[in-house]
Amino acid sequence: MTKIIQISDTHIVPEGALAYGQVDTAAALAETVATINHLLPQIGPVDLVIVTGDLTEHGTPEEYDRFKMLMADLDLPYRVLPGNHDRREPMRESFADAQWMPRTGPLDWQIDFEDFAVVGLDSLTESAAHGTLEPATLSFLTDALSGLGDKPAIVGFHHPPFAVGIRAMDAQNLHDADSLGTALSLHSGQVRLVCGHLHRSIAGLFSGSLCQVCPGTSHAVTLDQRTNAGNSLTKEPGGMLLHEWRDDGFLTHLIPVGAFPGPYPFLGVS
Repeated sequence: MTKIIQISDTHIVPEGALAYGQVDTAAALAETVATINHLLPQIGPVDLVIVTGDLTEHGTPEEYDRFKMLMADLDLPYRVLPGNHDRREPMRESFADAQWMPRTGPLDWQIDFEDFAVVGLDSLTESAAHGTLEPATLSFLTDALSGLGDKPAIVGFHHPPFAVGIRAMDAQNLHDADSLGTALSLHSGQVRLVCGHLHRSIAGLFSGSLCQVCPGTSHAVTLDQRTNAGNSLTKEPGGMLLHEWRDDGFLTHLIPVGAFPGPYPFLGVS
């Protein structure tokens, strides 16, 4: 049974700094790694962790080095995708020793497991907050899905392809998402879309497939759907998603970051 864990929006800043002057994102990522390692005996085996963008706040080599240092304690392999706070070339250089990191072009990759494949797409638009899929990325996706036949696929990227009613963030979602839908429509197997950017757990349909937005590891985008609401963060608990193939379909679990009391047996229940 194939399982992967998704984390997103770690927003690592230089040592001694707080993201937005408020959030210790490094401590949150360290706690996320510790949570995963602690849970592995209960939920494992897990094949991979994917990080769906915004690894860093400013895309600097210093921040990527700190991200990698914090992830070094993870007891699983991981792969990353860029978000709007990342920078493609510093990120490429930071992961230059990874065989899956493309040497040129968009940071797209694919990995095949027993039950499904994972296709990672680069939705970064340099110097902009919204997402786009370059023609090379769309071609990569089309070729990847074509090569899978009817094998299921998880397709990951950073920017959600639909609006969620948080106006400031909806302006930053994936633009020209119809081209993504066209590529997905050609695949005969099941597809689960996974992304980040919104720092909240949100699920919706896109092009006939369920799209699951992953919460951030350290803070949330404020759930404020008023028309005059600004863009802000709320210090809600961090979380992650466990995606698995069970029976004949994908199943996703929301897992909070942290250690909690329990487990306690349900007394009197057989």
